[in-house]
Amino acid sequence: MGHRSDRESDIPRLLDELCVRLGFCLSPAESRLLRESPPGGVDGFTDAVLAAEGMSGSEHRDLRRQVREVVERHLSRWPEAGDHPHR
Repeated sequence: MGHRSDRESDIPRLLDELCVRLGFCLSPAESRLLRESPPGGVDGFTDAVLAAEGMSGSEHRDLRRQVREVVERHLSRWPEAGDHPHR
């Protein structure tokens, strides 16, 4: 189905936007992990990005909100947002 391709092509754009706009530039290994097995839902993906940067959302609420806004905008374009791609 095309849904998985939509996610696969948008995750690199999402990660690039987080890097350019907010300075969340993940390592190649962390980026690959999020591309290959994205966490479900906006909050799950947001928390995974923060964890990859060694941060806790509860300690950095303003940053978490900013990251979440970017993630939510991208995930809202994905059909059945929040589902894990099945292999």
